Amino acid sequence: MAGSVAPVAGPAVPSYVRTPAAAFLSSLGVDRSLVRHDIAGSLAHVEALGAAGLLSPEQVRTLLGGLRAVAREVADGTFPWREELEDVHTNVERRLTELVGPLGGMLQAGRSRNDQVAVDERLYLRAAVAELAAALLALESAILAAAEAEQGSPMPGYTHLQRAQPVTVGHHLLAHFWRFDRDLDRLFATAERSDASPLGAGALAGSTLPLDPERTAHRLGFARAFDNSLDAVSDRDPFAELLFDLALLAVHASGLGEEIVLFATKEFGFLARTASLGSGSSLMPQKRNPDVAELVRAGAGRAIGDLVALLTTLKGLPLAYDRDLQEDKRPVLDAVASVSATVGALSALVPALRFDRERLRSASADPELYAADLAEALAARGVPFREAHETVRATFLASPAGATSGRLEAIAPGGATVVLSTEPEAALARRAVPGGPGPRALEAQLARARARRDARRTSLSSLVRKVEQIEELVNEGTT
Repeated sequence: MAGSVAPVAGPAVPSYVRTPAAAFLSSLGVDRSLVRHDIAGSLAHVEALGAAGLLSPEQVRTLLGGLRAVAREVADGTFPWREELEDVHTNVERRLTELVGPLGGMLQAGRSRNDQVAVDERLYLRAAVAELAAALLALESAILAAAEAEQGSPMPGYTHLQRAQPVTVGHHLLAHFWRFDRDLDRLFATAERSDASPLGAGALAGSTLPLDPERTAHRLGFARAFDNSLDAVSDRDPFAELLFDLALLAVHASGLGEEIVLFATKEFGFLARTASLGSGSSLMPQKRNPDVAELVRAGAGRAIGDLVALLTTLKGLPLAYDRDLQEDKRPVLDAVASVSATVGALSALVPALRFDRERLRSASADPELYAADLAEALAARGVPFREAHETVRATFLASPAGATSGRLEAIAPGGATVVLSTEPEAALARRAVPGGPGPRALEAQLARARARRDARRTSLSSLVRKVEQIEELVNEGTT
């Protein structure tokens, strides 16, 4: 039982971490955050040693109890971290040996720190993706709610940051929903591709002991074990993919942040400058700055930098494990923390956005937004589109105001006059193409978005179950 272990005299620093360069080589400042995953991997490994007949049932119970005692110490903040022990793996092993005696030395039988850190990282990735996915789903729900509330609010759509054609605020917000949904899809795909356990690959060539990597893989909730031991200990594709996912997510968040910054200016005036956007000026009493959106925008640079840092570290490394890989965790931990904060900030900000519907509708009455509609109306009457394009262009050159009393008109070849309403609602009703901003199309798009979000929740539930499996392994037999 975990409560039956008793402390013994602490061991000296092991020879494999004893060096004048210890301070430079130490990774404890970073990899101690993997400690719970490290303990979970060790628990599964001890069970595998017992299944292989290398440990007696009593020895297995003793080691499992000792490891769970270590987990409790970590959880309550009493674990005696020792900087001179270099990394999380050695700290856990040394503390286990202090608790259970020389039997703790069996923990590394058939295992290396190389496959150990690789499995720790994949367990961490799984948990990180689950947390990020939950945060993204909250953001998706916030965007969906805002899009539903503003689905009938006309606004100008932009290309090249110039007014182009009419859309609605709801349609515009849904464009961000689909961006973030692709980010969510990539995160789930990354978790699925990393769903193979490296444990059992040893330093690079497996072990002569009769261990079963499939057994430990399934105990840790992995779908399968590694295919190649050299690849297993050197593969950092999951971390590289995760960083790409996060960098692109941050880029998408930055785009939304930029629009919030622009729309909150007096020049646009589409958003009220509420306290939720950020702080005021220390000098100018009238100011309300979009600080949250600006920091969201800036965060993309940090995530992109983390991706570049890891890819540069991995470039040109020979098989199998190299100490360079010690530097793989810092950028990942940083990106996960910073992007999680960004998503959380947006989830709080989006519901607080207040759109100025009157200002948006006034901007949507700009006659230039309907020039393409008029050209298409001519094309619908048999005028070649390029000819219709030139006819409408000439109309706007002759009369820059372009419209009177909510209508546009042009003379078709043969002398017929084509009249087009420039009322935003009428223009939107003409846009019935699936995926467009027309009322029926937008309702259908909202329904698809709700269904997609609900499906993602199901995917998240499956991933969370795997994360919970690790917690159950660590807490098994404790109260």
